[in-house]
Amino acid sequence: KLKIKKRKEWFIMKKVTLIPGDGIGYEISESLVEIFKAAKVPVEFETENAGTDVYEKTGELIPESLYESVEKNKIAIKGPITTPIGKGFRSINVYLRKKYDLYTNFRPSRNLPGIETRYKNIELAIFRENTEGIYIGEEKFEDEEKTSAIAIKRITRKGSERIIKSAFEYAKNNKISKVTVVHKANILKYTDGMFLEIAREVAKNYEGIDLEELIIDNMCMQLVTNPERFKVIVTMNLYGDILSDLVAGLVGGLGVAPGANIGDDIAIFEAVHGSAPDIAGQNKANPLALLLSSLEMLKYLNLNDFAQKIENAILKTLESDCKTGDLGGNATTTEFTKKIIENLG
Repeated sequence: KLKIKKRKEWFIMKKVTLIPGDGIGYEISESLVEIFKAAKVPVEFETENAGTDVYEKTGELIPESLYESVEKNKIAIKGPITTPIGKGFRSINVYLRKKYDLYTNFRPSRNLPGIETRYKNIELAIFRENTEGIYIGEEKFEDEEKTSAIAIKRITRKGSERIIKSAFEYAKNNKISKVTVVHKANILKYTDGMFLEIAREVAKNYEGIDLEELIIDNMCMQLVTNPERFKVIVTMNLYGDILSDLVAGLVGGLGVAPGANIGDDIAIFEAVHGSAPDIAGQNKANPLALLLSSLEMLKYLNLNDFAQKIENAILKTLESDCKTGDLGGNATTTEFTKKIIENLG
């Protein structure tokens, strides 16, 4: 493997699977590659793809070569993927999470300079269980006339323990004194009740970190009235899906929302927004969500200096007038990328 020497440290060149996705995915992925190259990040991208474009060309939504790349490299970063309707998958994203048991969905959100919102001082992380709950997709009709249908919600002790421990470990490592668990145990006494009880058990092992318990509807209200008081939230799949997008809206939208799906030995980092086919190829796309996700990837790889260097350049760029249209400016994707590279110093 190639080695890069920097400040008397040796960095092993790490291979990462790059999944551009569909629509604007190609443009924002190109932005990422250019910035990493300019910052001399010791990462070599191996490009594989999935989604609508791949299906139209090959007849496969996810080619075998993508699986092989992810399983070899153990880490991937991807742009937005479109799942064609009626092609065998409810969601390519959900499928990849389940296939590789990426049980931790990590969604950090914070206020960024130059992006105006009505809320200030938000900096929180949501830990969403990624493989269970209602998203297992087990549904059936109860009668032949199809007048009644049911969906199964599966919660397990194993799944609950590991996501809750992930949240508490994050709080411990970042010197955060409270974790908020979100549930509906007042109604769903077996499923949510078990999740809540496990949270109470896990909390006993983390001295100095308080456990706060909130019902999901109250949590939503609290987030839009006083979001600054929350730092770490842990919850089940459906609630986490909803809360993650809600919190993204508080700090500027999905265009500034990084995301990660992490398992025991494989991790996939992602831009959580859609593929925006209406502006694809027009050099208008905002690459910020993918770039912020890449910072979490670099931290995961213990390349913290490189993460900080790129983050500083991004923040400096956001303080300038050089922003894409959705961020309140009129810069192209190319101009925004170039400005970040200039600010790397």
